[in-house]
Amino acid sequence: MIKIPLLRHGEPYTSLDVALIPHHQTREMFVEVSQANAGLIRRDLRDQAMARAKLSRFSTAELVAMCRSAADHFLNGTLLLGTEPQTPEDYVRQVSATTGMPHVMVRKNMQKIRSMFAEMENVLNGLTRKIDWAVLDRGFGQVEGHSVSFFPCAESLGVVLPNNSPGVHSLWIPAFPLKIPLVLKPGSAEPWTPYRIVQALIKEGAPKQAFSFYPADHAGAGEILRSCGRGIMFGDVSAVGALEGDSRVEIHGPGYSKVILGEDCVDEWEKYLDVMVASIVENGGRSCVNASSVWTPAHSEEISEALAERLAKIFPRAAEDDAAQLAPFADPNVASRISQIIDQGLAEPGARDITATHRKGDRLVSWNGCSYLLPTIVGCEDPAHPLANREFLFPFSSVVSVPQNQLTKTLGPSLVVTAITRDPELVQQLVSSPNVDRLNVGPVPTNQVSWDQPHEGNLFEHLYARRAFQRAASF
Repeated sequence: MIKIPLLRHGEPYTSLDVALIPHHQTREMFVEVSQANAGLIRRDLRDQAMARAKLSRFSTAELVAMCRSAADHFLNGTLLLGTEPQTPEDYVRQVSATTGMPHVMVRKNMQKIRSMFAEMENVLNGLTRKIDWAVLDRGFGQVEGHSVSFFPCAESLGVVLPNNSPGVHSLWIPAFPLKIPLVLKPGSAEPWTPYRIVQALIKEGAPKQAFSFYPADHAGAGEILRSCGRGIMFGDVSAVGALEGDSRVEIHGPGYSKVILGEDCVDEWEKYLDVMVASIVENGGRSCVNASSVWTPAHSEEISEALAERLAKIFPRAAEDDAAQLAPFADPNVASRISQIIDQGLAEPGARDITATHRKGDRLVSWNGCSYLLPTIVGCEDPAHPLANREFLFPFSSVVSVPQNQLTKTLGPSLVVTAITRDPELVQQLVSSPNVDRLNVGPVPTNQVSWDQPHEGNLFEHLYARRAFQRAASF
């Protein structure tokens, strides 16, 4: 059986307390993961300054160069997994085994992480607004003729990670070239990706003390967020709700991402059908940047029928099939609960499962020993309907009828909005809306990433603060 240790300031440590993770299909135990209790984590994190000092010896440029080289290690290299070698193909099979994600999706997510490493120069320039890196190294300097000074708000960044998709791990990587050590609590079913990222950096010469890896229960996760000066928390509404309002912790919950059609473009909706499908379906619908709804002032029935017809052609395939577009649920009970929630919503007036007339059989299906939810399009007559603004871990989208003059009033929090419109007034309303984190104007899929733009929040501003700084001419 594969065994994954803790990393205590980079040193592998096998715990007596372990968690056994089964293969999603066979249910046989697949990997043994050492567990860190809250006491061990608390004890280790008393010495965060040491790890920060190790990173501070390097310049930002040197750390960015390490990231560029680590890109190839992550994608193509044979790295350590505990005491055993892990090839890229081993990694693909292992992620698929415990999460259910098809191999083709794992490889696409590998490319996303490789790109984050390779594009780190652009990423940091986007996060810092092109501050001279020498300013970050010294802590002070000149920006456009003005004296500036920045200081770290934390000795380390604690990150409580999810299981839904490997690509999400690209979001915390920039903390490394920003010289902030990482304390990682992996998702219970996906320890593979953060461990491999760490090993890729260590292989390139990163100080191992800058990385701690603590698989843990909820108490351990809480200890990480309490003990680290800054944190990131991924999870659903129930998981992240208790941390809302804590400025030390950046919350990454559901995205509620949307495609919006303006009155000026809606009559040509067929031209944008591919963008809507890609926004809903890519990565198996498992990402917070997948569109969970399409909001339109007209043609809602035609749009929902066309989407349902396209999505009804998607069906379960083997994990090794490069045409696979759906991922099974590692826990079949989760799939069943989601389907029940959708059915409860459909029992409310004003919504209809459009895909029901296009697919054969039920939404919840069992195939090849695995549980799947088939893609689902729901038509909603009102944005207040319970299913109009929901997010699930499979290709699900509502098509919501909303007059354009009510769009921004009823939009709700949205990680990504793709606005297909040339109407300057609607664009300005969306630009001014505090509910829109990322805005794409035109036919840009919601899942399309620009590396020089922050994903959700700004990691540099989360980790660093600016102080007033003046220096006499003779000093």
